[in-house]
Amino acid sequence: MLQTIFDGKTNIEMKPIGDSSICVQFGTEINPEIHRKVKGLVDHLDKKSFQGFIECVPAFTSVTVFYHPLLVHHSYKKDVNPVEKNISPYKIVCAILKEILMNLEEMKEAKQRIVEIPVCYGGEFGPDLEAVAEYHHLSTSEVVDIHSKGEYLVYMIGFAPGFPYLGGMSEEIATPRRHSPRLSIPEGTVGIAGMQTGVYPISTPGGWQLIGRTPLELFCPNENPPTLLQSGDIVKFVPISLEEYQAYKEKTI
Repeated sequence: MLQTIFDGKTNIEMKPIGDSSICVQFGTEINPEIHRKVKGLVDHLDKKSFQGFIECVPAFTSVTVFYHPLLVHHSYKKDVNPVEKNISPYKIVCAILKEILMNLEEMKEAKQRIVEIPVCYGGEFGPDLEAVAEYHHLSTSEVVDIHSKGEYLVYMIGFAPGFPYLGGMSEEIATPRRHSPRLSIPEGTVGIAGMQTGVYPISTPGGWQLIGRTPLELFCPNENPPTLLQSGDIVKFVPISLEEYQAYKEKTI
């Protein structure tokens, strides 16, 4: 059932996930080049989908395409001779995706959206900031400086609604997860886990090292889109004081 195509540079694998979705795997390494291919396919399907298409979900190195098998089959039957009408919806969608992938130009260096996220570091908002600093033999201000100077690519949204998986954090502050996860982490908390950093958009359990909190809302279910961040965005963290944090929350900034 696995199908492989060569796009001129690398092999791309397509495999079924159940009877109504296909995972398009671009590789196994998390890097900006593979992300551009992921983003390119997602952008194409968002703008020009096929009959029976439901949605697509990007991940670090893949895109899962969901479709309605019956609609795909009916749309295909209209355009082929009777001998070919028994082909499965999975193979039909694979053929559609193959044509897209073979003719898809990789996402060019278009201007990416830059989103600045204000963060109040340390204190009650970042109870693990000192532990992160001690782990790397740094001061807390050095950790904040390193973290806030980075530019972070949003690879995907997952785990919780609006939770961004960010790439690009410095190895200087990469820190293992906590041994014991917390039962509840407040909305807006900024954390570190291994080589990743992220922001909890809603209150949820978690085992990341907590270093600060943002007053911004990352998940607004009544808005369209409901998430502040999207795959392909660039995130910059901006240190703010406790007074500035309160002003943001009171919407006086």
